[in-house]
Amino acid sequence: MFEFWALEHQRAPKGDWATWVVMGGRGAGKTRAGAEWVRQQVEGSRPSDKGKCRRVALVGETVEQVREVMIFGDSGIIACCPPDRKPEWHATRKVLVWPNGAEAWVMSASNPEALRGPQFDCAWVDELAKWKKARECWDMLQFALRLGERPQQMVTTTPRSIAVLREILEARNTVVTTAPTSANKINLARSFLDKVYCEYAGSRMGRQELDGELLEDVEGALWQLRVFDQARLEERPALDRIVVAVDPPASSKVTSDACGIVVAGVKMQGPPQDWRAYVLADLSVQGATPNVWARAVVTAAERFEADRVVAEVNQGGKMVESVLRQQSGLLPYRAVRAKRGKVTRAEPVAALYEQGRVAHVGEMRDLEDQMCEMTLAGFKGVGSPDRVDALVWALTDLMIDPSAAYQRPQVRGL
Repeated sequence: MFEFWALEHQRAPKGDWATWVVMGGRGAGKTRAGAEWVRQQVEGSRPSDKGKCRRVALVGETVEQVREVMIFGDSGIIACCPPDRKPEWHATRKVLVWPNGAEAWVMSASNPEALRGPQFDCAWVDELAKWKKARECWDMLQFALRLGERPQQMVTTTPRSIAVLREILEARNTVVTTAPTSANKINLARSFLDKVYCEYAGSRMGRQELDGELLEDVEGALWQLRVFDQARLEERPALDRIVVAVDPPASSKVTSDACGIVVAGVKMQGPPQDWRAYVLADLSVQGATPNVWARAVVTAAERFEADRVVAEVNQGGKMVESVLRQQSGLLPYRAVRAKRGKVTRAEPVAALYEQGRVAHVGEMRDLEDQMCEMTLAGFKGVGSPDRVDALVWALTDLMIDPSAAYQRPQVRGL
């Protein structure tokens, strides 16, 4: 029945393919497509008849997300099955069992090694582009798909230009269907559509999250997405210095630029040219009053035990230090003033990335997207590159101006 009213991108392509990728915007109906495809694989003509597949892998970022979205979600497998074909959930085994004996095993992408033992004849992979261990898990899954005559796998994901997804899309036995969020507008709240399209339409994030577009690197960009993928860590190493950098907004209106707040640290081994920096967090806040963003800065400094707060004062002058001091009178503080353009300041920092001397600890999507929109011709994104500005100040203090490490921070009363 689903085939009759399904959207075009939700219908399984014809032909001898190994991987079907459904890329779409938020709410485009990807989950429903995945759930219905699994049903097609495991169900026979009657509830007790065997289907094409007997052993399915359901792979999501975590066990909880597989259970709550892929299985029990509003568009998940349970919701899609009629009463006489509804599978039973075995919580202790983390397995769905259909009346005909077919099974779907819950697998977590955060634990790729768990895929070493089991074997499957098909798999549904959800939101691969956001997995922290996407490469490792995908490789393990390929070895596990070894049952049946022609194992197939379906990938439902919002696109993001990570290496493993690009390779999957380029493979000769991969087929792709795409759709924007608006393709499924009949099933989405009008207020949701009005809000997200008003705020994000036309932006880089909107093209990715709403249009379902796999974004390539911007021409002339100082940073490329592959740089982050190649140097991403899950845990930070022991660091010698940590700073919190702040790029205050010109105003506190909701529509104004964000207050850029980036935390970074450095490991000082050998001469300065051998030092390595680590970006620890992007804690930028949007539309915040001075007291709110100042509190966020102080909280970040306390949480990461920062040695210094570095703040650009071009916009606020002495007011920046004043609002920070109101939150913490003993805050180690250094004011910096921009004397050159944003691109000129950013270029030396971009060079550090090219040299492999900077790594990101965890994923910082908003910061990384903004970095990829900073080009030699200027910023190509919407608004101001506030997050990038904060990043540049942090890494300049740690790496470009190593003498800053030996400058006595300003502390009230000292």
